Amino acid sequence: MLLTKYTHACVRLEKDGNVLVIDPGTFSESGEALNGAHAVLITHEHNDHIDRPAVVSALRSNPGLEVHAPAGVAAALREEADVAARVHTAEPGSGFDAAGFSVRTFGGQHAVIHAQIPVVANIGYLIDDNVFHPGDSFVVPDGIDVKTLLVPIHAPWSKVGEVVDFVISVRAPRAFPVHDALLNELGRGIVEGHVTRIGARYGTSYQRLAPRESVEV
Repeated sequence: MLLTKYTHACVRLEKDGNVLVIDPGTFSESGEALNGAHAVLITHEHNDHIDRPAVVSALRSNPGLEVHAPAGVAAALREEADVAARVHTAEPGSGFDAAGFSVRTFGGQHAVIHAQIPVVANIGYLIDDNVFHPGDSFVVPDGIDVKTLLVPIHAPWSKVGEVVDFVISVRAPRAFPVHDALLNELGRGIVEGHVTRIGARYGTSYQRLAPRESVEV
């Protein structure tokens, strides 16, 4: 399949004429990513992972579009877009098909940012037993050999050591960055240097992707 990275956490997957978009948020080129999409997966409710107006607009203008999201996000979208039949609740530990892609779900909650900041639901998605997008978490799919890992390389809820340990734990042959809009080039170089060097010791090849850059996975 073809994977296209957009700014921050959004990726677009294309296979056999079908298009699946994950986390079209406000930091991303969400309208562009959603153009012609058949299915959308939302990991959690934060705006950098869902551009709500853009998703609602896409639902209204594209009658074939289906959205899968945690319960709270799904309920809000049903009210806004008035298309209840095409908005589905994603539960952790389940599986379903979306636009010709096989999807498995993992996790359940967002990583802790601070004790005084409420923890929200977060779903990690494994697509076609290949591409894993964890959302805002370091949940490791159990019993699965992930082939392509999308790594949240920087966030208010993480530190570099945790990013590296996540890559080591999953041990996917290939890894690409997501959740990187808050990094400048100096910071990016530090984080990616550690991920690249240490990840390689455990069999993971890390590659930077620029916004709108595509790769076959």
